[in-house]
Amino acid sequence: MPFDLSVDEALAAAVQERLGAIEAVLLDAVHSDDPLLAEASKHLVEAGGKRFRPTLVLLASHFGDPAARGVVEAAVVVELTHLATLYHDDVMDEATVRRGEPSANSRWTNTVAILTGDYLFARASDLLADLGPEAVRIQARAFSRLVRGQIQETVGPAPDADPLKHYLQVVADKTGSLIAVSGQFGALLSGAPTHVVDTVTSACEKIGVAFQLADDVLDIASDTEQSGKTPGIDLREGIRTLPVHHVLAGIGSGPDDARLRALLDQDLTDDALHAEALALLRAHPAMERSRSDLRRWAEDARAELLTLPDIPARAAFIGLCDYVVSRTG
Repeated sequence: MPFDLSVDEALAAAVQERLGAIEAVLLDAVHSDDPLLAEASKHLVEAGGKRFRPTLVLLASHFGDPAARGVVEAAVVVELTHLATLYHDDVMDEATVRRGEPSANSRWTNTVAILTGDYLFARASDLLADLGPEAVRIQARAFSRLVRGQIQETVGPAPDADPLKHYLQVVADKTGSLIAVSGQFGALLSGAPTHVVDTVTSACEKIGVAFQLADDVLDIASDTEQSGKTPGIDLREGIRTLPVHHVLAGIGSGPDDARLRALLDQDLTDDALHAEALALLRAHPAMERSRSDLRRWAEDARAELLTLPDIPARAAFIGLCDYVVSRTG
């Protein structure tokens, strides 16, 4: 868990207790009388996960009354929404593994995976209906951003658009939006003041963007032992992440720039070409520029958080900003 809850024992105990309640409601929410739908729906829930978004909801609720009605249900809503997007993402990416288990699309079929994701969206909407029209509106707008981000990523930037600006908008929509809603739900449903809700929402979106940018850097810079993942996966799949955008935009210069740009413009499924591109990219100034971008997003979030009441939950949020930056060294 990226949150340092050791800043306050009472906060840590309260969050852990509520996470247990969230897990129970989450399992109940994915229940179905249909055996296949029940098994497919529980597939990712039981595979585990950090429950990052529900934890954000719980921490944000401490700016008001954390025991307020709807906080636990809102945390389940954001987790269900997140899980539903994973089912759909795996179909689009033709993924075979998710959270160390066979992905739903590989275990069953693409159709079953898509319909299971739809079912989780429906279960989230059912829970939302009890939280009031404002909560429904917030979730609907976030969902529209998720879809827009996915479409923009699939289609790519228009010929006259700035590719980097387009990429950052995709990141904000696909990743930042639901993380923002997590903070918003927690603060809003706990009865926190409007300016606190707005600040938490804005800071959480920036944290979400920073997390994705950190993943971009780690995909290139980390080794397998450090991250547990094979480096350069996005590079091999032809996905243009932040460091690649900086290279193609002309950040830095050197004798190997032309070669690196040429490599980035071709199929890198060949192991030798992939290894060459990875080595050149690791040594390129685009990596430091990417780390600088990441730090700026995290620092902007931190600056907003520092305007909030000085309580243990704020310290946990600020620790999260520090964690995002420290991940990339």
